Amino acid sequence: MSDPQANVLDLIFGRWRSQILYAGVKLGIFDALSREPTAAESIARQLGLDPAMSYRLLRALGSLGLVAEHRGRRFSLTETGGLLRSDHPQSLRGMTLLEEGPEHYALWKHLPAMARDGKQNAFVREFGRMAFDHAAHDAAYGDVFDGAMSSYSSAQTAWALEALDAWDFGSIGHLCDVGGGHGQMLCSFLAKYPHLSGTVLERPSVLENTRALWAAKLDVAERCRYVPGDMFVDVPAADAYTMKMILHDWNDEECVQILRNIHRRASPAGHVFIVEHVIPDVDTPHFAKLFDIHMMCWGTGQERTADEYAALLERADWKYQTTWFPREGAMGVVEGAKR
Repeated sequence: MSDPQANVLDLIFGRWRSQILYAGVKLGIFDALSREPTAAESIARQLGLDPAMSYRLLRALGSLGLVAEHRGRRFSLTETGGLLRSDHPQSLRGMTLLEEGPEHYALWKHLPAMARDGKQNAFVREFGRMAFDHAAHDAAYGDVFDGAMSSYSSAQTAWALEALDAWDFGSIGHLCDVGGGHGQMLCSFLAKYPHLSGTVLERPSVLENTRALWAAKLDVAERCRYVPGDMFVDVPAADAYTMKMILHDWNDEECVQILRNIHRRASPAGHVFIVEHVIPDVDTPHFAKLFDIHMMCWGTGQERTADEYAALLERADWKYQTTWFPREGAMGVVEGAKR
């Protein structure tokens, strides 16, 4: 049986771990390390760090299992730490810089006040504007935000592909990803299903970084187009639509508006796939229940149960079909069909 006091202490000091991780990423330590042991002093010299302080930071990163410490103050990168390199195909570097960076760190102090007064969105409390507006006005935050979305996208895409593996994509010809970022998920579907063509709808500012777009990387450029736009105004016509971590950003009324815009443009036999962290049954511990509090801080949205997503679909004239899950992973895919 676990020690209750030890469990509480572990929670109290949890921020120490994430901030040590953040410092390592921010300073470039993981990019400077390899699987071969390197002297701490050499790493400090390469990165322009104080040798004594950086050694202590490396030692702490070692206690987290992100680097391995060797005799003679030498360190090497572990497999886990490799996920924090910028060149790792499943890199979580961007997500670290966002969630442990100064903007998101500052949001959490507002949680008690929000719980008291019933008004969520700590971003407005802290910065005086919505997160997306802040990203548009603060280039540094905007870059970190876009990088984080790309950083986490590979794992989310893999979960979505696996969850929908049994779905008959042969029945459709055109797939649109609403709020699809640089197109990693849409292009991965196009790569898996060669008969499909696709469209990514995204904010113009996101699509300006053409080097980050996935169509050419996955050799599907001839079947993929990128369309700048606003999902609250209109979406491109398609047979089916995906939305990955979009609806959780918005309140119920905003979600219904997005879903109605999609319904209006979907083909007569259209489908919509909502890829989100779906909250499970009562009293089941789950990442989605924690992510829900982050969304309370970040904006107007929330994480939802499958039943709550079904209710949103019904309000927007869709018919809820089912919720698909991968064998492992934190996300589900809620399916709706056009009436």
